[in-house]
Amino acid sequence: MNDIDALDPTLRSYLSTEQANQVRRAYYFAEQAHHGQVRRSGEPYVTHPLAVAGILADMHMDHQSLIAAMLHDVIEDTGIPKTAIGVQFGTSVADLVDGVSKLTQMEFASLAEKQAENFQKMALAMAKDIRVILVKLADRLHNMRTLGVLQPEKRRRIARETLEIYAPIAMRLGMNTVRVEFEDLGFSALHPMRAERISAALRKARGNRSELVDKIRQQIETALEQEGHECEVVGREKHLYSIYKKMRTKKKSFAEIMDIFAFRIIVDSVDTCYRVLGCVHSLYKPVPGEFKDYIAIPKANGYQSLHTVLMGMHGVPIEIQIRTAEMEEMANNGIAAHWLYKSDGQSANGSHARARQWVQGLLEMQQRAGNSMEFIESVKIDLFPDEIYVFTPKGRIMELPRGATAVDFAYAVHTDVGNSCVACRINRRLAPLSEPLQSGQTVEILTASGARPNPSWFNYAVTAKARTNIRHFLKHQTREDSVALGRRLLEKAMAVFNLTLDAVPEERLNTYLEQSGCNTLEGLLDEIARGNRLPALTAQQLAGNKGPEQLEPDNGGQAVAIRGTEGFMVSYAKCCHPIPGDPIAGYLSSEKGVVVHRERCNNFAELREEFAERLVALRWDDEVEGEFPVELRVEVENRRGMIAVLATRINSMDVNIEKITTDDKDYQFTYVDLVMSVKNRVHLARIMKRIRSAGSVRKVVRVRH
Repeated sequence: MNDIDALDPTLRSYLSTEQANQVRRAYYFAEQAHHGQVRRSGEPYVTHPLAVAGILADMHMDHQSLIAAMLHDVIEDTGIPKTAIGVQFGTSVADLVDGVSKLTQMEFASLAEKQAENFQKMALAMAKDIRVILVKLADRLHNMRTLGVLQPEKRRRIARETLEIYAPIAMRLGMNTVRVEFEDLGFSALHPMRAERISAALRKARGNRSELVDKIRQQIETALEQEGHECEVVGREKHLYSIYKKMRTKKKSFAEIMDIFAFRIIVDSVDTCYRVLGCVHSLYKPVPGEFKDYIAIPKANGYQSLHTVLMGMHGVPIEIQIRTAEMEEMANNGIAAHWLYKSDGQSANGSHARARQWVQGLLEMQQRAGNSMEFIESVKIDLFPDEIYVFTPKGRIMELPRGATAVDFAYAVHTDVGNSCVACRINRRLAPLSEPLQSGQTVEILTASGARPNPSWFNYAVTAKARTNIRHFLKHQTREDSVALGRRLLEKAMAVFNLTLDAVPEERLNTYLEQSGCNTLEGLLDEIARGNRLPALTAQQLAGNKGPEQLEPDNGGQAVAIRGTEGFMVSYAKCCHPIPGDPIAGYLSSEKGVVVHRERCNNFAELREEFAERLVALRWDDEVEGEFPVELRVEVENRRGMIAVLATRINSMDVNIEKITTDDKDYQFTYVDLVMSVKNRVHLARIMKRIRSAGSVRKVVRVRH
């Protein structure tokens, strides 16, 4: 398409004369603006925006999108300002062109951060007008079609970027036709030899199986005609990239993947879809568990269809998709079909609403992400949904990606529900939060006030929303924990000077904060808790000119109490596993905060000699909470089933065993090392007594490294 006249019939087929003329005027504007500029192929530059507009016209996009496509490189490449476009074509078009122009930097170098920053810009531009991404997708599609003129290295980079980001976005917006072309063009550019081999094998297979395909199609058409259904039956070709992905992920040969015949049946109404389903199920036997109803429960991108797998002649599997003509249009063009059906199409509006909901989700992720790299990682997770559908106790349907757990479900319901989640019921039975959900299950989340996200949730949360919110909450919570601990450490150090933090004159405090480079008191307390600033030295400086030698120490200055709820700023040494009841002391570690050791720990004795200024007096609070790991060594006789006996005895006391290892002492005895969670020394003593009472147990000792 090298001339606006070639595009004119398509424009006039669905736009008004005035709108078509505006698009034509935009072409002449772009032609003048890009005068003298040429593409790498040697063609006039204006052929590119014309081709982009042509792609959007084939999708029947509105005239403003087509005008923006004509002008999408004008601001970036010609120096014509946004205001000039606004005067000529209106503010909506100017905003669209500006939104797309900001994305032209997405021709990234290999710098991941630059890619992430530009992706973030794209999300923000999409939030203002979803059409921005449609123009950008059309722009990228034409660039992919003309990729051959570029250097191989640049060709591969652009192809990889297309497969990683643009193809999944097209998929997420339901634009299947664009996605398939992106994938096949990207695959051919990235792996040209593999693509050619598969393409040749596909042509050969097509010739071998054409007779059988025709026979199956005729049988289906005849059966449907006899039932009085008017419909179109078409064979469905697998595209190159999809074959390649299946061969790699499922480790199957080309012959195994091609041993499936696929057909699509296009009908006139939703009611007919279900009637036709009954017909094909009576013609061939359906494969149990392979029926999916995406009409009743559409996919997240608005896709609707009935899917079923039948066992045909000679045991050949036949995949069938049944949908209406409107669903077919939606499946191919997704959100772009919204503008075609916007007058009366409910499903199109639904697709548009889902796309906007997804973009709003992107915005929320962007606001909560720590930086652009974190944001793009979250989005990449979100771009590959293979959905399952579960129910709330009230019957509401929730869409989640395959592999999602109750934690993902809780955050999908509401962020506050996720943050206060403590347990779940799946189909009315208590289940672990880590259990992957299955389609059709009813999930109930149990919450508790004061509960908060657990860092271990990262191991099994899969949705971007859940992971972003957990990370955001923990970062925020860590700050609160560290400030509270820093205050306690500083108050304890200041007690030596008969002084409290509140009693320090405001002027002296502000002067010290300024000199120390901390903008706020919270910042100072955070630094102390993280071990970057010593509380004793800070206390002396805040006490003014008085040194410790000029003051009587306050003998009432007590050790800092450990409650077990301090969060990340207090950790427990793995060398000695301190538990409530043990005499303890602390070491102020840089960035780790306070590390709690048992007083008699060998490692702590070394710290006492080398880093005396970083030691902190600690004690257990009277109302300590939580469970603490402890390691036991049990010497047992070599007997079959001895470990099971020990595990049963320990579990009967409601104790969680975290780790079991064995080490043969000799031919007669074996050492069993157990790491378990206990509440305090009394609890541990009861467990040790219970273990000792087992037959064949020779000795039980607490391990101290």
